[in-house]
Amino acid sequence: MKPGRSVIHSASVVSGGTVMDDSWVEFDDGRITATGSGGSWRALARLNTAEVIDGGKGWLTPGFIDIHCHGGGGASFDDGPDSVAAALSIHRHHGTTRSVLSLVTADLAQLTQRLDFIADLAVRDETILGSHLEGPFLDQRHKGAHDSSLLRNPDCAATETLLEASRGTIRQITLAPELPNGIRTVSSFVEAGIAVAVGHTDANYAKAREAFDAGASILTHAFNAMKGLHHREPGPVGAAIATPHVILEIVNDGVHLHSDVVRIAFDAAPDRIALITDAMAAAGNDDGEYRLGSLAVTVTRGVARLTNGGAIAGSTLTLDASLRRAVQQLGITLPAAVQALTETPARAIGRSSDLGRLDPGFAADAVLLDAGLEVKKVWAAGHRVR
Repeated sequence: MKPGRSVIHSASVVSGGTVMDDSWVEFDDGRITATGSGGSWRALARLNTAEVIDGGKGWLTPGFIDIHCHGGGGASFDDGPDSVAAALSIHRHHGTTRSVLSLVTADLAQLTQRLDFIADLAVRDETILGSHLEGPFLDQRHKGAHDSSLLRNPDCAATETLLEASRGTIRQITLAPELPNGIRTVSSFVEAGIAVAVGHTDANYAKAREAFDAGASILTHAFNAMKGLHHREPGPVGAAIATPHVILEIVNDGVHLHSDVVRIAFDAAPDRIALITDAMAAAGNDDGEYRLGSLAVTVTRGVARLTNGGAIAGSTLTLDASLRRAVQQLGITLPAAVQALTETPARAIGRSSDLGRLDPGFAADAVLLDAGLEVKKVWAAGHRVR
């Protein structure tokens, strides 16, 4: 159904790195059509017979954008359209209005099948931005929660197979650039219009810079599954910080990274942090036994680890929880934290012209939060989804 006209008023609008108190936003047909402040919304609402929503002096932000998420609500994106719908419903409830669907390492036949059904979903549902291939071109020594038997070196044939299956809907691919043909593969995906992320890698600083110079533009879950930031060998993190076009993904769940490391990242790369969930099926669900791709995962007190070996296996995070932790526990400013959930991830996947801000012409994606940053209402493409 086509979304109608709505006006959300009496809210503090947090967008574009600023806060505008006592402001309003008008939606129509899935787009933002006007913004303003004070009581000027009243005349507009009468003129346009819009639905009027009182923001209650809460915070109104753009819809959250998750560029790295594997599932939720007991379902994984790998498992088909019904599982995608179940997982997205959980994340929509928590303010994520646009999602890139992340796929774990699998064999090429499985990956092509998954890319194909995601391509179909992306045509029907504009809130599904496409797919993220996290694998299979990853380093064995930093495989994390990926099946080592399915990892492989990149080659032209595999690259073409994946590109063809996706029909132009791969938004991001994570790979280890030090693998044979790694840099050539970075260039191939970049030329196809795909954001290439360095991750699950044994690359040193020089090799990571080579990948970024070849067009890679994201660091997958920074600090995790890669060499650390050493004072004489800065590694991929140092290379990403030193390269102005690179965006660093951060999993702000208190498990993947120490709180001070998150603060350091925000300070070192302002406007280049994308808060992600890296959530797996247990997000929004109970502790217990799950699967991530082909591997068994045990979730205890909200922490997901491989049943065999104990490696971190994604998270159970939602983006609203990441926001609250960033602001309330780490002292990140609200505009900076919101930017890391909205504008920066949109830029990471080449959608900065229509997603991630509450400006006229942008998608009508918004989240209304109360004073404690709890989600109260959510709109995606102009439709109320919570």
